[in-house]
Amino acid sequence: MRPLLIISLAALIGTCSSPPPLLDQVLETGQLRVVTRDSPTAYTISPDGPSGPEFDLAQAFADELGVALIIEPVASISEILPKLLSGEAHMAAAGLSITDTRREYLNFGHPYDTVDVHLIYKLGTGKPRSIDDVLDRSIEVMAGSSHVDLLSTIQTSYPALHWAENADIEVAELLTKVAMGEVELTVADSPDFNIQRHFYPDLRVALDLEVGDPIAWGFPKRAGDTLLARADDFLIKSDRAGLLAQVHDRYYGYTKKFDYVGTRNFIRHFENRLPRYREMFEEAGEEWGVDWRLLAAIGYQESHWRSQAVSPTGVRGIMMLTLDTAEYLGLDDRLDPQSSILGGARYYARQTERVADTVAEPDRRWMALAAYNVGFNHIKDARTIVELEGGDPDTWVDLSEALPLLSQRKWYSQLPYGYARGWEPVLYVNNIRAYYNILKWLTEKEEFADPIEIDRDEVAAAASDV
Repeated sequence: MRPLLIISLAALIGTCSSPPPLLDQVLETGQLRVVTRDSPTAYTISPDGPSGPEFDLAQAFADELGVALIIEPVASISEILPKLLSGEAHMAAAGLSITDTRREYLNFGHPYDTVDVHLIYKLGTGKPRSIDDVLDRSIEVMAGSSHVDLLSTIQTSYPALHWAENADIEVAELLTKVAMGEVELTVADSPDFNIQRHFYPDLRVALDLEVGDPIAWGFPKRAGDTLLARADDFLIKSDRAGLLAQVHDRYYGYTKKFDYVGTRNFIRHFENRLPRYREMFEEAGEEWGVDWRLLAAIGYQESHWRSQAVSPTGVRGIMMLTLDTAEYLGLDDRLDPQSSILGGARYYARQTERVADTVAEPDRRWMALAAYNVGFNHIKDARTIVELEGGDPDTWVDLSEALPLLSQRKWYSQLPYGYARGWEPVLYVNNIRAYYNILKWLTEKEEFADPIEIDRDEVAAAASDV
């Protein structure tokens, strides 16, 4: 941490009189004020409203306390401590690592997640295989981040190690700079990297600088530990009840596996295949109240946007509809792209309607996609398994664990709709989630930037399949 920031924080501590315990403040005002990062791994605002893993957890905590959640978003991680120590926020929920520097000013609660800390480089620039290999290369990291502390620790053994700190940038932007060749290396936590590598397939992990780094909520030291204690109780209960796993799956489930070559192909097909059908997807989405990019992601998973696609089992067209489904939808020509896309949109909307009203978004979306793939009756059977196992059938994270069991005689023999290759809809949903996320990113780029330049050179090394 830079000296100026330390002096400023010390001044804040020295001039503040002892406030009442934080929990009392929260309950008396009826507000829980939380500072967080404006980041996909913490908190974002979309057309559907606020979202993000930290937002979901903080909202659930505020609901348990019976108070309103007030989010104080910041653009830079270096703004978090001043907001806490000035009293503007009661707590920080921002994906904070527990560091010695932060412990001087904050108490940390029960760790609710862990991350790996990676040194990131761009494929083709030479992979560093040790710290010695990076001593003469440019490294840029976020100022005030735990990555600065980590590099400082490493520097005690490698005095020649140097880096630049940027206070006006987020990890996603740093990863973009590496992908664009503007900086050689950066440091990123695994969730940030796992998201951004779908957008920039050339990004690679050079070294693991830390494995299993704990993440926790932070609370100002001088305000006592009453709110911290309640937060710990909440997080421990949430872990046991499956809420933490559900939130993690909601935002990171699709990133667990990654296909480098497949992502490069997807970006290429976005440029040279999708334009022929984009207007059709947009019209179908508007007619059936579905994000056109989700429909396009389904179409890519089904056919790679090939209108004449035909499978050995007889499904055909961009949306790969079966003959029975086409007859149900009243379609005469499955190979006609407009008919296929409109039919697929209608069929997906129908599956969404069939999902129980108790299922919230985005789990509702994932279940409808699974039903599109495997049939809704098998989704009903999987829900039965979840109930028998004591899980929550309204969550995708539990349902995705139950679906593969439909291929086991122990289960399918006692269920109404019998055997199904239940692992297929899970892979199907994960793939579409990845494609959908890339499509959202690409279309947002269209609004704010020049056409994206993609290096199409294929490489031999590829990560595991999605």
